[in-house]
Amino acid sequence: MKISAVAFAALCIASVEGFAPLATRAVGKAAPAKAKPAPKKAATKVVKKAPVKKAPVKKAPVKKAPVKKAPVKKAPAPKKVVKKAPVKKAAPAPTGGPSPSAAAWAAAGPSIALPFATAPATLDGSMLGDVGFDPFGFSTVPVGPWFTGVGGERMGELGNLQWYREAELIHGRIAQLAVLGFIWPGLFGTIPGNDWSGVDAYSNTNPIEAFSQVPGFALLQIFVFMTSLEVRRIKIINEEGASYQPGDLRWGQGEGRWNPFKLDYTPEEYAEKQLQELKHCRLAMVGVFGLWAQAVASGEGVTDQLGNAFVAPEYASKAGYFLPEGI
Repeated sequence: MKISAVAFAALCIASVEGFAPLATRAVGKAAPAKAKPAPKKAATKVVKKAPVKKAPVKKAPVKKAPVKKAPVKKAPAPKKVVKKAPVKKAAPAPTGGPSPSAAAWAAAGPSIALPFATAPATLDGSMLGDVGFDPFGFSTVPVGPWFTGVGGERMGELGNLQWYREAELIHGRIAQLAVLGFIWPGLFGTIPGNDWSGVDAYSNTNPIEAFSQVPGFALLQIFVFMTSLEVRRIKIINEEGASYQPGDLRWGQGEGRWNPFKLDYTPEEYAEKQLQELKHCRLAMVGVFGLWAQAVASGEGVTDQLGNAFVAPEYASKAGYFLPEGI
């Protein structure tokens, strides 16, 4: 049996290791143990990481909101109450005379229109048509301030009769047209109607009933016409101011006026025509009130009542018709 050199060497080493503990025990000393060689660690390669450059982060500037400070209310300092001594008002100085109205009545004179009454001193007869008729004393007080601004300087003055004359003429002219409207339909007939307004829309001769029977559009036409005349009149008053003549609508004779009838009176004749118009105005204002009252009471037109007035009733032909029956 052949043993290789390598195997022999290994056997020798094993035998020596087997008897070594026995020898050490005999001596009493323990043989030092051989330290096992530490396994060799594989060398690790240290890879150095390239430093990462961080981009600088720009911080946005933070705007701080202004802090509003609440106003500090200071407590009001206590006020010192100073009692004022009562001021004694002086007694009003006496005016030293009666009021203008009382003075006008104190110097009153006889009235031509009302012989049993007196007229105030403001009606001295200098104005055309002045007959001393002022039972309520309108001429003794100012006409304003209700109409201040219309007519300028001639408004709101004590004893200013021009304003009253203007009102008298305007009302009188309207009353004359009203009297004509009461009488005309019964004497000359009415306006024919049509299918739109109604065949009998204008056939009523009683003005009180006719007002509610005519179409509303017809009344609107009358209202618009009257309004245009009033606007024109006020315009003339504002233009002429203090030189305005009462009732002047720039119609009739004179330069720059509408004169379709070619009127040309002398100053004396013109004053007479003015007085005639004034008297007709006053008569019409009284007459239209009577016509209206009679139409309301009877329910008939003026011409119908006038026609019956000239016809003798049947009972008038009998003798003693004025006595009660049976006598």
